Amino acid sequence: MLTLTSDVIGYIAACLTTSAFVPQAWLTWQHKRAEGVSTGMYLIMVCGVLMWMVYGILLHAWPIIIANAVTLALAMFILVMKIIYK
Repeated sequence: MLTLTSDVIGYIAACLTTSAFVPQAWLTWQHKRAEGVSTGMYLIMVCGVLMWMVYGILLHAWPIIIANAVTLALAMFILVMKIIYK
């Protein structure tokens, strides 16, 4: 029971924190501008999210793995658009 409850909490937390990147990705894509996006912050974020994903893989913790894989893709997308659009 505890595992099921903790997994549900993990999936809810994962959905909330991962979806927080969607508005920035959408806005940057829509306006083709990224002047307000911090390159340094996104470089650090991408590295941190990658480490969290590896941590989840080592623990076989699917909420951590899935959330961080999606977050990594979104953060990388924003970072690449920042580099392209400056």
